[in-house]
Amino acid sequence: MSLTTKHLLGIKDLTPADIQLILDTATQFKEVLQRPIKKVPSLRDVTIVNLFYENSTRTRISFELAEKRLSADTINFAASASSVSKGETLLDTVNNILSMKVDMVVMRHSASGAPHFLAKHIPAAIVNAGDGINEHPTQGLLDAFSMREKTGKLDGLKVAIIGDIMHSRVAMSNIYLLKKMGAEVTVAGPPTLIPKYIQQAFDIRVEYNLKKALEWCDVANVLRIQLERQNQVLFSSLREYSLAYGINKQLLDSLNKEIVIMHPGPINRGVELDSDAADSKQSIILQQVENGVAVRMAVLYLLAGGRAENN
Repeated sequence: MSLTTKHLLGIKDLTPADIQLILDTATQFKEVLQRPIKKVPSLRDVTIVNLFYENSTRTRISFELAEKRLSADTINFAASASSVSKGETLLDTVNNILSMKVDMVVMRHSASGAPHFLAKHIPAAIVNAGDGINEHPTQGLLDAFSMREKTGKLDGLKVAIIGDIMHSRVAMSNIYLLKKMGAEVTVAGPPTLIPKYIQQAFDIRVEYNLKKALEWCDVANVLRIQLERQNQVLFSSLREYSLAYGINKQLLDSLNKEIVIMHPGPINRGVELDSDAADSKQSIILQQVENGVAVRMAVLYLLAGGRAENN
């Protein structure tokens, strides 16, 4: 089996069968990562460049580790230390890299649609590692993988996505994926941080009361407040936000059931999540980080196979 697409630009472009294939392949790679020797020769003849125009810790390290575990040759590119700072365009930068015979490009960019632009102009396979406020597909996939691993299912699962929905590419990828796989989705947060169109556009629930959202869901995926993307004041203060929408152990203990707590990171401790909730037995945040390597191995492996077949 192979993916129906040459690139991973967004969950929006994947079929449910594509998603299932990636998650099932990630399960196999997670087993590989439990072995004493965690490396396989699957991408030994493939060269991958990590093209990051935005700062990143977890995503970048996760992709680098996934590439090394697959035995790929990797090149790491940071825009701040490149000719981009001298005015070189994105297309010129990538074409210069491709002239060195690169097969795949893993790209993070602050502009929504940047990976899609590249995919139209270069022959290499593109993996979107986050573009503006559009999508972060591998985060959506690893979140789904973690949910399925913890609960045993996606179909019929009740997932609340809580926080800064308006500025979150993670929220968009989660919504696309969960809806395709039969989950029920609620978004929760202040009215100023939830797009007005989202309920009708995605056929999901909107909840402004945090406790009601938590009482409804099986899984709470809590998002960071992205102050760096907000060009106007959307709530009074971080303290006020925390009082209304912050999750702590006391709130979790007040529910009539135990729910799963997730967060894509980085966590603003004391804002959207208190440490007693983030570090509790209900939290699978560190498992998400671990699963990210297996999921990204699956994506790179499947795209490399698809590329070889198409050529």
